[in-house]
Amino acid sequence: MVDQGKGQKRQEVKMLNRKMLEITGVMNVESFDNEEFLLETELGFLAIRGQNLHMKHLSLEQGLVAIEGLVHSLAYLDGTTATKSKGLFGKLFK
Repeated sequence: MVDQGKGQKRQEVKMLNRKMLEITGVMNVESFDNEEFLLETELGFLAIRGQNLHMKHLSLEQGLVAIEGLVHSLAYLDGTTATKSKGLFGKLFK
């Protein structure tokens, strides 16, 4: 495991059988529906796409989100991916 110094950002993503997802380091839930979640994490925006997605647990104080449903993809939206995902940000800023 990589040594985490002071001030280092940390995030864990645990997935079980593509049906249960637990994510730490979450600062905010920007948007969600049964096909897509957009989370603001300590390491950038994270888009989760799938079917029948729903939030099982949310604790922003602990930075923890648990999502159930069939997960198709997880993608961090940084400078290179965000330009490809204009549809996602278009939904946010309508």
